[in-house]
Parts: sequence; C-alpha cells; structure tokens
Amino acid sequence: MTHIRSHLAAAFTVAGIFVAAPALAQSSNCQDAQKFLTERQSLIQQINKLGDGGKKKQVDPRDACGIFTKLAANGDVGMKWITANKDWCQVPDQFADNFKQDHARAVEMKGKACQAAAKIAEMEKQAKKQAQQGGAPGLLGGGGLTGSYSMPKGAL
Repeated sequence: MTHIRSHLAAAFTVAGIFVAAPALAQSSNCQDAQKFLTERQSLIQQINKLGDGGKKKQVDPRDACGIFTKLAANGDVGMKWITANKDWCQVPDQFADNFKQDHARAVEMKGKACQAAAKIAEMEKQAKKQAQQGGAPGLLGGGGLTGSYSMPKGAL
C-alpha cells in the first residue's frame, strides 16, 4: 500500500510540475514588458537630449531618424506584447490606449525625420557633385558669393 501511495505522490508531483510550468511561463511574460519599457524610456531620453532640453537647438534629422526608427521598432514589440498579454497580465485599457497613441506619434515623427534626413543627404550629394565639377558651392547651395569685403577703417 505504501508503494502505491509513493507512486501516486510521484505522479501528482510530476503532473503538478507540468501544470505549473505554463503558469510560470505566463507570469514571466508579464515581466517581459519591463524590457521594452526600459528601452523605450532610454530612447525618449535620447530624443530629449537631441533638442537640448527645449533650448531651441537645431535638431539634426539624421540623428533623429535613427532614434525614431529604434523607437518605432520598440513600439512594434510593445504593441505585439500588449496584444498577446493584455488580459493575462491585467494591463489597464488606458495604458494600452496611451501606448498605441504614443506609438502612432513615434511612427509619424520617424517618417518626418527620415524624410528630412533623406533631403539633407540629397542636398549634400548635389553639393559634392557640383564641387567636383568645378563649381564652388555657396552657403545657399548656389554658386556662392564672390569678391571680397573689407572692414571699414576708423571709428564706427
């Protein structure tokens, strides 16, 4: 009789491990959100540094394009996670909606930044081509200003 009980206990223990394994896997999925949220926070800090904290600094679209591309990819991962785990991990509807709106803005800003970066690259390419053909590129993309300007002498 003791022999049968030990086999039953072993069988229930093994069955318990297999039943508990999916639950443990699901709970670890809930903690996966921390990975993409931490990365997202870091990317947003990088974007804020580009603007120098709102001090009217000119932002280089090439840098912004790279960061917004990473942010959009991060948002794709986040949206997939939210879709798959919203109910199980009890993600509030407001958080999911805000994340979706934030992701849409990031994708829009990525498009604008990358479009501006492409225009800059094209203008630089044209300027190099013009310089190679013998034309001196000017500040405004044309032939440039020629001549000289001398400072007036004496008291102003």
